[in-house]
Amino acid sequence: MSGVTQFIQELRDGDDRAADRLLKAVYDELRRLAAGKLSHERPGQTLQATALVHEAYLRLLGGEAGRWENSAHFFAAAAEAMRRILVDSARRKARVKHGGGLQRREVDEADAIVMPDSLDLIALDEALDKLACEDKVKADLVKLRYFAGLTVEQAGRVLGISRATADRYWTFARAWLYGEINKGEERV
Repeated sequence: MSGVTQFIQELRDGDDRAADRLLKAVYDELRRLAAGKLSHERPGQTLQATALVHEAYLRLLGGEAGRWENSAHFFAAAAEAMRRILVDSARRKARVKHGGGLQRREVDEADAIVMPDSLDLIALDEALDKLACEDKVKADLVKLRYFAGLTVEQAGRVLGISRATADRYWTFARAWLYGEINKGEERV
């Protein structure tokens, strides 16, 4: 990944072609991460991994282009961009105009057993925002684990914390988010 850091520096120096070289260097990894995230989405998800990678990359170049310090910082920014895209997509689909809470079914599936929905991204996003207000590092750890697909050890390295600390933070953050998300469901 040292090449990624080099391309980031070239991008900062104003080399417009560095963006293309950066995309080629990170594309396969970003696509793998996107495919992993989309596999946990609700059935009927129309967003494809390739589209998610391209949209995230365009957002990265439009907002923070060249402000990344290294490859770890770049992938953290990519994870955040993917999170925002998935949350925006979930919000858009939740609108009444787009079918609200209705679930699309094929005629052949009418009698099939309905699997429970996957994690509600909107509730997770709101809970992550609350966690970030209380402890940004723990919220960043969740983003890196859930949205970038990093291991606890890799996420700890990105955040500059030890493996043991990352394990403790991960355990706490999961429990905190679970409580926060379920608290919201009890009010409904």
